[in-house]
Amino acid sequence: MARDYYEVLGVPRGAGTDEIQQAYRKLARKYHPDVNKDPTAEDKFKEANEAYSVLSDPDTRKRYDRFGEDFRRVPEDYDERVRASAGGYGGTGRRVRFGQGFGGEGAVGFEDLFGQMFGGAGGYGPIPGADQEAELELTLEEAYRGGKRSLRLDGRQFDVDIPAGVLDGQRIRLAGQGGRSNGDAPPGDLYLVVRIKPHPRFRVEGRDIYVDLPVSPWEAVLGSTVVVPTPGGEAKVKVAPGSSTGRKLRLRGEGMPNPRGAKGNLYAEIKVMVPSKPTARERELFEQLAAESNFDPRKKT
Repeated sequence: MARDYYEVLGVPRGAGTDEIQQAYRKLARKYHPDVNKDPTAEDKFKEANEAYSVLSDPDTRKRYDRFGEDFRRVPEDYDERVRASAGGYGGTGRRVRFGQGFGGEGAVGFEDLFGQMFGGAGGYGPIPGADQEAELELTLEEAYRGGKRSLRLDGRQFDVDIPAGVLDGQRIRLAGQGGRSNGDAPPGDLYLVVRIKPHPRFRVEGRDIYVDLPVSPWEAVLGSTVVVPTPGGEAKVKVAPGSSTGRKLRLRGEGMPNPRGAKGNLYAEIKVMVPSKPTARERELFEQLAAESNFDPRKKT
């Protein structure tokens, strides 16, 4: 049985959007493969991503709260199907009711539900095809831009429309491309679980993107306007005078696109770099600065 997504993020079932986002960011920072080298960290990172992708979307969360781990298998027109099933009653003669998805009062299991809706062991109608799942590996740029992608699974060719801003752990539904049905019932759906490859430059947390921004000592001290890379192209940011390593510059709306709301942000984290092999003149200037300056980075101000 899959872990409860609320348990994965460590939040109560009534948690608000901000609480869910904060919990996810904390786990993402802790288990990101670029930071945590524990062999289990990547799996925990993906698990947190999947939980966040479900609970951060109001419609998907509502279905998850209602049907639990079976929420993806229940068709979107389940209410209509239940009403149409023997005048709103299942094959056993009792009304189909739903609880909280995890054994709530009045809850029915997924197999019980479809046993009642489509005949089950008693059988009075065709049986729909089963939903299927496969992984779809994307680069960060592909997930950012979206577009079309062709892939082969089990000898079959699929053309996939990738929405811009899809996140790791989210699913892309290919209606009717899953398991075959019995009789005239519809086939199942195929769900492609998105897996975003680690990127050599960018880190993704939710819809926010993080990137290191190398600057020279004089740019950090005097301030400067520098170019920062983003998945959508280059942008310019102002480095304020007196910036130290670790300072984050926010580029609003330059994170992952969001078809249902606000875009994420991009955060450029300053890294002050020094010449690894200074020229004689550079060394002379640094020595002169060392003799003139009273600055002590280890002294608290």
